[in-house]
Amino acid sequence: MCYILNIMKKEDLPNILPVFPLSNFIIFPRTTVPLNIFEPRYIQMIDKSMKGNRLIGMIQPKKTGELKKPDLYNVGCVGKITSFNETEDGRYLIILNGVCRFRVMFEVNNDNLFRECEVKYEDFSNDLVEKTNEIKFSDLNLIFQNLKDLFKRQGYEINWKEIEKQSLDQTINTLSMASPFSLEEKQVLLESKDLNIRKEKLEEILNTYILDNFNNRTLQ
Repeated sequence: MCYILNIMKKEDLPNILPVFPLSNFIIFPRTTVPLNIFEPRYIQMIDKSMKGNRLIGMIQPKKTGELKKPDLYNVGCVGKITSFNETEDGRYLIILNGVCRFRVMFEVNNDNLFRECEVKYEDFSNDLVEKTNEIKFSDLNLIFQNLKDLFKRQGYEINWKEIEKQSLDQTINTLSMASPFSLEEKQVLLESKDLNIRKEKLEEILNTYILDNFNNRTLQ
C-alpha cells in the first residue's frame, strides 16, 4: 500500500534549483534539519527563495575543482524552508524539510552570488510516495549496536531513545545523516535507490569501521 504525500507533487518542483554545497552533510525526503545561514551568497539565496517557492537544493561538493567553486556530486536533495528567523547579527536560522532527491544535469550561469543547477527528479520520483517496507526494527539491532560503538569511540552523542520513536525510514535516514562517515560514504547512502539498499550500504560501511578498529587493536 502506498499513497502520495500531500507535501508536494513532482510537477511543483522547479527545473532550475539554487544549490547549497555543504560537505559531509546530506538530507533525505521527510527529514528535518536546522541550518545556520551566515555567508552573503547564501543569505542572498535564502532571500530569493523566501520570495518564491522556498525550495533550495542541498548537495555535497567534491574535493576537485576551484576552492571557491568546487565540483558538485550529481545527486542532492531539495528541501523546503518551513521556518525562518533572522538574528540580531544578520544570520538566518531556518528549518529545512527534505522533499525529493534530484540529479544535476548541468550548472546554470547566473548573476547571483549563489549557484544554480538544472535538475531532474525522475530517478527519485518514489521519494514522493510513502511505501510500507519489509524491513523490521529487529533487523536494525546490529546496526544500532555497531553505530553506538562507533559514536562512542568518536565522541559523538546522540539521543537514541528519540531516534527509536521515529518511523523505520526516518530512523535509517537519520542515522545515515548523523553518522560520522566520510562525504563519499554519505553520498553512497544518499544515492541508494530505496530503504533496503540504504540499509545494506549502511551495514557495509559500518563493517569497514569495525574491521579497521579490530585491525588497529590487533596491531597494538
